[in-house]
Amino acid sequence: MQTSRKHTTSPGINLYHQPVQGIDPNTSCQILQSNSSHDVDGSSSQGTIVSFETLKEQYFTLESSPATIGLIGCDSPSYASVSSNRSPFSPQGSQSYNSDQHQSSNNTYGSPVSVYSSADDDYELKHKLRELEISLLGPELDIGNSFHCCFKGDLQRGSPIDTYNWLLIAEMIPKLDLKEVLVLCARAVSDEDFQTAIGWMDNVLVKMVSVAGEPIQRLGAYMLEGLRARLESSGSLIYKALKCEQPTSKDLMTYMHILYQICPYFKFAYISANVVIGEAMQNESRIHIIDFQIAQGTQWMLLMQALASRPGGPPFLHVTGVDDPQSFHARGGGLNIVGKRLLEYAKSCGVPFEFHSAAMCGSEVELENLVVRPEEALAVNFPYVLHHMPDESVSTENHRDRLLRLVKSLLPKVVTLVEQESNTNTSPFFHRFVETLDYYNAMFESIDVACRRDDKQRISAEQHCVARDIVNMIACEGAERVERHEPFGKWRSRFSMAGFAAYPLSSSNSGAVRNMLNEFNENYRLAHSDGVLYLGWKNRPMSTSSAWRCN
Repeated sequence: MQTSRKHTTSPGINLYHQPVQGIDPNTSCQILQSNSSHDVDGSSSQGTIVSFETLKEQYFTLESSPATIGLIGCDSPSYASVSSNRSPFSPQGSQSYNSDQHQSSNNTYGSPVSVYSSADDDYELKHKLRELEISLLGPELDIGNSFHCCFKGDLQRGSPIDTYNWLLIAEMIPKLDLKEVLVLCARAVSDEDFQTAIGWMDNVLVKMVSVAGEPIQRLGAYMLEGLRARLESSGSLIYKALKCEQPTSKDLMTYMHILYQICPYFKFAYISANVVIGEAMQNESRIHIIDFQIAQGTQWMLLMQALASRPGGPPFLHVTGVDDPQSFHARGGGLNIVGKRLLEYAKSCGVPFEFHSAAMCGSEVELENLVVRPEEALAVNFPYVLHHMPDESVSTENHRDRLLRLVKSLLPKVVTLVEQESNTNTSPFFHRFVETLDYYNAMFESIDVACRRDDKQRISAEQHCVARDIVNMIACEGAERVERHEPFGKWRSRFSMAGFAAYPLSSSNSGAVRNMLNEFNENYRLAHSDGVLYLGWKNRPMSTSSAWRCN
């Protein structure tokens, strides 16, 4: 943990169930209206730009880490999703995001996250508060005097900000922008100005967030808890407590199933990977799949359906499932449950089947844990799991790259990778906070369109399936932080260094995903750019699907 001393915030995870406060619904952003379908394939001659031709309004380009490029910079060898400096959802005629590193107020997936171009300058914080006061108290007031309504003294560079008039600021809550307040609080935490941070938390943020409110209010509740945990140096304790005190396996499965049904993120992973594997193995009579996140095994039941209809009869299918503690708890038992379930389903489909288990976290897997046979064509599946592997920034063992080299030594026909399109792995705390806020705000918006805000099961699903990850990203450092997302550009570098080359995705892949997206909100977007399939919410890339073969 970066912070070393304890502070007087309430320990544990506090969920904010108080009535939703009256936040001004007239946000400063403009939502672009579109009559487009989910997928538009309009790439440039270089194959790196995808256009949404039906969007008629003004556009703004988003990078792989959209709202934070001006903050994050290049903390990894490649933070861009594609070889150009454009998002796969950016029209060709749009201006470059690099021309303005402050988030535009016309952001198409939510109100803007206000950030500072000079992150270490206290003047920026003072300037932001001056802007807030002008908007709240009106320009007709004498700013030189009214600014001291919020301060009881002047800011001195390098000294703690301990002179806020919190009572006055609390009265302004209905007009405050929750995102901006969260960012201001995170900046105070980053600057180790703990008194100011606690002031924002206890006097302002706690009154603005609610697990039953708007998407940003729900997300804000978990972001606030992450900030509290960081100040308490208790992030890992809360993370472990939430793992130990999860609901029963039956309830957790219900919550996970809710997310599976109302959001396309898991189905995107399963369908896109299955199409690649099916095409790569179309002439193979014996297939072995090593799945590094087996979960319930649902993905392979979908594949069995396709294999069962293969001309000439289905091939022999061998699946090796890697386990992890969360999957174990969700199932209510070990991998034998998955093996039995898949075996019964394979019999019903007429698919010859064999299952082996590797009951361990992916970072612990060694060659002897995998039953690899030379007569079986091998596929390896990484669905939302590689970002959990510690890399060179965490450990000299660098399990993230070690695992890729191990897989390469097995000479698979194809390797499938699906990951969140976010940049939090090696980012310092403040940049990581803003990126997490940006990414999960889009996710919570996408959840919001599918469930009522007072839906208790939706609230539980967010708490038990999402909140824990958010707290971990904000509150933990080093080996304790297991949620370490990277943008596709970095994954491409890692796979290339391990000896892999891109495996081209066919039009059948995007077609299958597009058909699946017909079940969901029209604001989900699909783009195929530079050999990678992107799933987005409005103009925000959320997940990428790619495939690799031995070079």
